Amino acid sequence: MSNLKLLLAGPLSALLLLAQPAPAAVKTPVLLPGEGFAITVDGNAVHTYGEARKEAPMGSLAKLVWLRLEGAEWASRGVQFKCKGAAGPFTCWNREGHGRVDLGKALHESCNLAFLFWIQDAQVRWRQDYGEAAARMRMEDVFAPFLGRRLPQGDALPPLTAAWVGDGDLLRTSPEAFLRWLMEPDKAEVVAFGKRFLAGFWVEFRDLFGKEGWWFKTGTAPVPGEPGATSAWVAGGHGSALVVLHLPRGRGKQEGLSRIHEILGLKR
Repeated sequence: MSNLKLLLAGPLSALLLLAQPAPAAVKTPVLLPGEGFAITVDGNAVHTYGEARKEAPMGSLAKLVWLRLEGAEWASRGVQFKCKGAAGPFTCWNREGHGRVDLGKALHESCNLAFLFWIQDAQVRWRQDYGEAAARMRMEDVFAPFLGRRLPQGDALPPLTAAWVGDGDLLRTSPEAFLRWLMEPDKAEVVAFGKRFLAGFWVEFRDLFGKEGWWFKTGTAPVPGEPGATSAWVAGGHGSALVVLHLPRGRGKQEGLSRIHEILGLKR
């Protein structure tokens, strides 16, 4: 049996037949208790399984939202940052630091400090270019789907805290809601950044489908009311397919990565 046939023998093998003119059938994935999974194969129909509609703190998926707001600017400037694990009032999840990172590495490593530094710099620029009130409206407009009513009203930019890169429960979503957000036409650039910076970091089978491999953004998120507990997220895609997976309390991003491979039937 060829490598291609082996790959297509997975639990959701039909999802990988994206080159076929007819829509691929979506097989029901086998999920563990508490997991939520949402997928679109063609960019139109959404399929949800398990706890796909359950909202939870979005963790590092927030960094993809920042790419919608500032990704083009950061990429054009070639931003860099040296993460030492702590800077001022902020700490990175990696207390040893990530060293020097560019945008791609910061996204791949989920470097909180790099994103916070670039966001702080962006806010200074917004105040100069738009003024305080307009800058806040611009930020709220992008983050509105994930804020609910949790952001206090006002005209000033909200204080820059680690909550804006996924620490805490200010920003929340569900697998279905985040998938639908990624599917919106104006989020095509976010998906393009995912392909550019994340495809191929975790998978080694891109030759089976030309130059484009699956891309995955992993991350952890806090569990409200349980200090120290985490859940895990994975968002990713291949071609016109997009997937979002949430794992419940007690899971980390490596477990999330393993589970998305198992669910999609991908080799590692």
